[in-house]
Amino acid sequence: MPIKFPFTKNKKQPTTKPLGLDQDHLPKHVAIIMDGNGRWAKNRGMPRIAGHKEGMGVVKKIVRQASDIGVHVLTLYAFSTENWKRPKKEVDFLMKLPVDFLNTYLPELIERNVQVQTIGDFNVLPNHTQKAVQEAIEKTKDNNGLILNFALNYGSRFEMVNAVKEIAAEVENGSVQISDIDETLFSSHLYTSNLKEPDLLIRTSGEQRLSNFLLWQLAYAEFWFTEVYWPDFDESLFEKALYDYQNRKRRYGGV
Repeated sequence: MPIKFPFTKNKKQPTTKPLGLDQDHLPKHVAIIMDGNGRWAKNRGMPRIAGHKEGMGVVKKIVRQASDIGVHVLTLYAFSTENWKRPKKEVDFLMKLPVDFLNTYLPELIERNVQVQTIGDFNVLPNHTQKAVQEAIEKTKDNNGLILNFALNYGSRFEMVNAVKEIAAEVENGSVQISDIDETLFSSHLYTSNLKEPDLLIRTSGEQRLSNFLLWQLAYAEFWFTEVYWPDFDESLFEKALYDYQNRKRRYGGV
């Protein structure tokens, strides 16, 4: 039976056989809030950064699977604008993760025809983080397979306020009339202007909130929650999320 939004949580269960995904009804854009790294580590008497490191390996597995299955876009909430409030040691480690991830995984991303993109306020990230990400973007820009989209220093409210400021400036200089403002124009000023809106949102760790993630873009997405912490998330759960998505009927306000 499909998971009923938004109250049903899913406990991790082993998958013994393929669930029979319909290749013609896959979500084209999947967004994931990768939550629970710190709690995973705490439960094992380990520092929080150990959970983040373990979670990086899960990213690799899910990217491979998404690419193999035929998902078009995978957006991962890697670091939010609110995450700067965390202890400096943890923030510094999180800023090194993209460097470690891309340094070790970039050749495989290129081989798999994956294109790396980012959304967020990129310019305030540390130089070493910017350099690693920019290199990955440049080396994969001609790939036309899965788009691996990292949300780095991303906050949806900041994104929308910034879009309003840009549109207001265009109205002020006369390039846009107030009557021109609609959903399409607004969307064109968001970080995701070149991407299809997400069809499916996955959040791990049992939390059931958006946490300032893609608030505009997720208006009609299907939500799928699991109590499993991100370091324990695996291919069978990802497949289960896609399977449940395929067993829902998206009405977009209709009947």
